[in-house]
Amino acid sequence: MAVTTNNSYGKIFISDDAIAAVAASAALECYGVVDLVPKKLSDYTADLFKKHNLGSGVKVLTNANRIMIDLYVNLKYGVSISAVADSLKKAVKYRVEEFSGMIVDTVNVNVIGVRV
Repeated sequence: MAVTTNNSYGKIFISDDAIAAVAASAALECYGVVDLVPKKLSDYTADLFKKHNLGSGVKVLTNANRIMIDLYVNLKYGVSISAVADSLKKAVKYRVEEFSGMIVDTVNVNVIGVRV
């Protein structure tokens, strides 16, 4: 699906892949986030044989003009998980809203693992 908006220039369609790429970029810039983890095993095996997909650890759902984002991340060992998750939610929400002009309803952070 895609998010649609109208302005003085016409209709704008933003794909879920574009939103996922922006969310992934914002997530990787947050302190404590080591990397994004693919959502499914098939995504993981596909990443082994081709170049890395920036939105591989991000799931985007759109409903009307609302955006819901699920992040699957590995965090750095020794950081406060709740503090990093809160920071990650705020950063991703701000960046996606700035990019799309739409409202981000929820950002869910799923911590898959911890790395040294």
